[in-house]
Parts: sequence; structure tokens; C-alpha cells
Amino acid sequence: MDLTTHYMGLRLRNPLVASASPLNGDLDQLCRLENAGAGAVVLPSIFEEQILAERDEFEHRTEGTADGCAEALSFFPGHGGCGFGPERYLDMVRRAKEALGIPVIASLNCVSQSGWVDYARGLQDAGADAIELNIYFVPTDLAMAGRDVEQRHLDILAAVKGAVTIPVAVKIGPCFSAPGAMARALAEAGADALVLFNRIYPPDIDVATLRLSLDLELSTPAEMRLPLLWVAVLHGRIPAALAASTGVESAEDVFKYLLAGADVVMTTAALLRHGPEHMRTLIDGLTALLSARGIDSLGDIRGRMSQLHLKDAMAFERAAYRHMLQSYRIPHKYAAGGKP
Repeated sequence: MDLTTHYMGLRLRNPLVASASPLNGDLDQLCRLENAGAGAVVLPSIFEEQILAERDEFEHRTEGTADGCAEALSFFPGHGGCGFGPERYLDMVRRAKEALGIPVIASLNCVSQSGWVDYARGLQDAGADAIELNIYFVPTDLAMAGRDVEQRHLDILAAVKGAVTIPVAVKIGPCFSAPGAMARALAEAGADALVLFNRIYPPDIDVATLRLSLDLELSTPAEMRLPLLWVAVLHGRIPAALAASTGVESAEDVFKYLLAGADVVMTTAALLRHGPEHMRTLIDGLTALLSARGIDSLGDIRGRMSQLHLKDAMAFERAAYRHMLQSYRIPHKYAAGGKP
């Protein structure tokens, strides 16, 4: 069974990628993921504002010692040490590259143009095989137009592509007015891959304390349909590779994304729930699904259920919406005359 695939020019032994999560910030866990069969790993995001906050805290603490005991400065890490700012993350990239034999993709989330460029260069110098731009942006400014949001993404991509030579993926959310057009624009602007989609993490409201709750809920397979739709719509129609993300729990979920046209399938929630060894369960399950259908390679199924290859292309459009709503049957116990 040949599960080999290519993603942004990187050769992967299979299409299963461990996407960015706290699990991937530990070298032992990364080694477990590789041993369990992961085709590649995405390291946790480096957040520019977190680095700036660490720098400000460092400067605040050291300012207080400047006119006091100079010896106290030795208790604080230096700007160039691995425990301060971006150096800690860059050191993780270096150690991961030394320890692993699979591609290591760095994830970057910044707030300034210079941050995107400077940190991207640092990640390339540290040995990252590729960079994933985690452009998490919720336009709560009511004066910001949709075209401005789109241009912001294109400007970030252009700046990073102009600064590095390694492949660059863009992880975007689904809330553009025209996701297909945005995907095509990013691909034509040089994105080597698109990761569909970045989940939105809005706050909840705790009615007991009347405070915002920022608890993170892991994704479930019920959330697959939106990225599945857009992977199927975009397959074969844009030059960028497609990484499917969100809702992957079982081998069947992986199989669906590949049928829709994904080049790679990313998972985080399932690994956090079940541990790194769940990666082997997904790979073995995918192999079994392919073998049962007499399929020898991923090329035989990738995109088979995409809009490009389906005779009933309307299944992805308005007709499907109407059909699903009109075909729903009210449970018998709630039908007229039934008892609830």
C-alpha cells in the first residue's frame, strides 16, 4: 500500500499530519508522533504578542536592578538565551529537526508586518521545512470592510514570501464573504498550501459569574462538513496544495477528506483525546479502508468526490441546501397526533 504524498513540495510517507497543539511543543511527544507514523508535524504557534510581553516583563524587572545590585541581573535570562523570547521557540525548531526524520513545519502568528517577516526568517534559519501562517483575525472593527480584511491576508503572505525561500502555507478561517475567491487569490499570490480551516474561538458567557468564559472545546466530526465542502470545491482548481483540518477523529474522517481532494489531513483534537499513538490507529484504519476497496495508492481516490469530478456538481450548491431541508422528516413522536 503506497500512502506516500507530497505537500508543498515536501515528500511525506503518508497524508496524516499532527497539526499545531500543545502536544507538539514537547520533543518526547513529537518523537512518539513520529514513531506512531505521522507524516509530518506542525509545531505550536509562535505568538508575537507573547514574545513582546515577555520582553517587556524582562525589561521591567531588570530596570529595577540597574541602580541596585548588578549581581541580581544574573538571575534573569539574557536576550540571546534559549529561555527568552523567540529563541526558546527557535531552539525547539532546531531540536525537533535534529531528532525527527519527518518534515517539521513551524507555525507563526503575528500582529505586525515586521513580526511576520523577522520571525519567518528566524524560523527558516532554525531549519523549519516550511512555515504555516496562522492568520487568526476576527474583524470586530465595524469600520473595516471585507476587502480590507482580504488585503490584510494578501499583504502578510506577500511579506513572508518575500523574506523566505521555504514553502509557506496559509491557515485561514471560513468567514470570508467569498471563500473560494479568497483561496484563489492567496494561491495566485504564492501560497504553497491552504489549511482549511482555522477554527474560530469566540468566548462563551458564564451565567453564574456574568463573566466571559474562554474555555477551549476540542473539535468533533460534526464540524467536518464546512471544510469538507471547500476542499471538494477547490480541489484541482487552484495551484496551492490543500490541507484539511477540523473534526478528524477516525480513519473514516481521513478517508472522506481525501475523497474530497485533500493533499494532507491534519488532526489535533483526536491526538489530545487519545494520545500520540492514535496516529497509528488512523493510519492503520486508512490502510484497511483502502485495501478493502482494492485501492493501491492515494492517487486513485484523491478528489474522486470533489466538485470537479462529480457528475452531480450541484450537490455542493443551492440544490443540496434545498434538498436537505425538504427531505427532513419530523420524528414520529412529534408528528401530528403524536405524544412528545
